[in-house]
Amino acid sequence: MEGQSWGTATTAPPINLLRIEENLSAAHLRLSGAYIQNMDWAKLVDRYDRPLTLFYLDPPYWETAGYGVDFGLEEYEKMASMMKCLKGKAIVSLNDHPDIRRIFADSQMDTVPITYTVGGGDRGDERNEVIIYSWDRAAEPAGLF
Repeated sequence: MEGQSWGTATTAPPINLLRIEENLSAAHLRLSGAYIQNMDWAKLVDRYDRPLTLFYLDPPYWETAGYGVDFGLEEYEKMASMMKCLKGKAIVSLNDHPDIRRIFADSQMDTVPITYTVGGGDRGDERNEVIIYSWDRAAEPAGLF
C-alpha cells in the first residue's frame, strides 16, 4: 500500500498499519456469519425472497462505463417487475436518469444529491441518485424504516 489513494469511506479514519491485526480480527468476527454468493442477481432474489428479507440492490448505473458487466436495460426492467411481487422488501440505488425513472415509475423513489470525486481530487461533479423502494413507505409504522 502506498499513498492511500484508493477509495474509502470519507467518514472512516485512515488505516493504521500498527493496528491492522486487530482490525482484521474485528472484521472477521463481524463477517463470520455472512454468506457470499456469486450468482445472477435475479436467481439470488428468487432463492432468498422471504417475508422478512430486505434486499439492497446496487446494480451498475445506467449508461455508465467501467463496470465490465453486461447489464442492459432489460435487467432494470426485470428488476422493477420483480420488485412488484416480492414477499420481502428491496431498496435499489441508481443514477438519476430518465430511463430509470420511467422503468421504476410505479415504485416509491427518493432523489438524493451526491458529489462524485475521483482519486481524492478537489473537483466534484454534482449529480443526483435515486433510492427506489419496493413498498409504500408511507404505509409503514413510524420508525420501522
